[in-house]
Amino acid sequence: MNSQNTPRPPEEIREQNQSLWMLTISPTIWAVHFLASYITAAVWCEKYAGRDGTLWNARLLIAIYTAVALAGIAVTAWTGWKRQQYGDASLPHDFDSPEDRHRFLGFATLLLSGLSVVATIFVALVAVFVRTCH
Repeated sequence: MNSQNTPRPPEEIREQNQSLWMLTISPTIWAVHFLASYITAAVWCEKYAGRDGTLWNARLLIAIYTAVALAGIAVTAWTGWKRQQYGDASLPHDFDSPEDRHRFLGFATLLLSGLSVVATIFVALVAVFVRTCH
């Protein structure tokens, strides 16, 4: 077969339109949440509350950070879900075709988003259980 007879995949799954960056969004959101939470708690305890002070205001900020992070991860997971559901193929997505590569990247994005949700919740739980700077 020559290249003129080869069917072209739809525009949204062409390999030149694909990127591995989507895989990194959820873990990056978790990492930013982790840093923001711990830096906020450290600065609050050092500058404002003192050694035996309460973490109330820092805990409130960490709750806001957590809500924003979980919303961002949810959007990324939804994008991964939509990619994984492309077409009508079933798991596993291991054929050497543009469609299966598209589905696999969506599935990997969805799984990394799930892992990032768990990690973000674990970071936030520290603020729930630790009530003072001590």
